[in-house]
Amino acid sequence: MLDRLEPLVIGECVADIVRQPDRADRVHPGGSPANVAYGLARLGHHPTLLTQLGADDHGRLIRDHLTAAGVEVRTGEATGPTPSAVVTLDDQGHATYAFDVGWTLSAVPLDRAPGHVHAGSIAAVVEPGAATVLAALESLPAGATVSYDPNVRTELMGERDRAVARVERCVALSDVVKASDEDLRWLHPEQEPERVAERWLAAGPALVLVTRGEAGAFALFPGGRISTDAPAVEVADTVGAGDAFMSGTLHALAAHGLLGPDGRARLRAVDRDTVADVLRHAVASAAVTVSRAGANPPGPDELREALGVN
Repeated sequence: MLDRLEPLVIGECVADIVRQPDRADRVHPGGSPANVAYGLARLGHHPTLLTQLGADDHGRLIRDHLTAAGVEVRTGEATGPTPSAVVTLDDQGHATYAFDVGWTLSAVPLDRAPGHVHAGSIAAVVEPGAATVLAALESLPAGATVSYDPNVRTELMGERDRAVARVERCVALSDVVKASDEDLRWLHPEQEPERVAERWLAAGPALVLVTRGEAGAFALFPGGRISTDAPAVEVADTVGAGDAFMSGTLHALAAHGLLGPDGRARLRAVDRDTVADVLRHAVASAAVTVSRAGANPPGPDELREALGVN
């Protein structure tokens, strides 16, 4: 039976202004952590998103989008406009981003201590709000599990050495880490992505997953390495694909009882069959998302269909 997560997700919301040749601009709610929270809610979980939103049309659009799916949105005082990004899609649907982002998150009181926390992306590196994210991860109660996705946005990472140090601090505090091969190449251009992932696994996480676009993904864990191909789908665009991969990963880990205070020890003793099942859920979730426009992750019935489960 599925363990229903009530995770805390910490990170940015971004209004994605999607631009394609010969089409009018479209505005989609986005932001990597917000997309993960939305994906988890779509799959039947009850996430709380700690974020910041401006008192503007984009902020209202994003809040309505998240709360309609079942995400509890917690914010501090609005200190400026809602972050935005112009997302330019090429003829194959691949996205490039130009950001207008400020991140000034301050601590927000919570009603309960979380059993699982997900963080990452812009929110973990852009100051002054990044200090709040790191402090939250460092002050978690014993036994709480942590997932992290650096989701590198080169325009916003700042000086490379400082960004790498912040990313690797978050990696060391995490139990589950997901990154793309492009992320790893930017962070450590002198090393092959798999070597970086191996080093990250040795730094503390129990599971490191690396996405490789159309080439699929692989997972490293104490028991070894597992890879999988990407399902063959017609790509509408790649917006939110990595975030759907992350929410699919957390959904599957929860189903196996591997998250939260009762899951940490089991996560560190995870077997190959379980990791393979988690990876299948992750790539299937991403495949559904890339088959349609925007960061539009699957619901449970859609995910089961993508997995070929009746």
